[in-house]
Amino acid sequence: MTNPKAWLMNKWNIQTTKDFWLIMLTYSLAGMAILPVKKIIFHAVGITPHTPFWIVVLVYIPLVPPAYQIGLIFFGTMLGQFNFVWGQAKKRFRIGIRPKTT
Repeated sequence: MTNPKAWLMNKWNIQTTKDFWLIMLTYSLAGMAILPVKKIIFHAVGITPHTPFWIVVLVYIPLVPPAYQIGLIFFGTMLGQFNFVWGQAKKRFRIGIRPKTT
């Protein structure tokens, strides 16, 4: 079994260990930052602990993942990894927009 760090560096075409750790830090910071942002979003749209789960899901799906992506791009830019995170964001966005091949 290969080393997970080496596997990711190869998969993502990362050249240096420093860049790898900056990318990991970017994902960590974006993940931690989305928690207070989610609370703000939920408060703004009126989600409470008594709100039915299906409404929470309907609000979560279109609002929280885009906020996470914005945080990822923000932290990636601050840590000098904009090109990497922007490339990953474009790949994620393209998943649902594949052109039909004939």
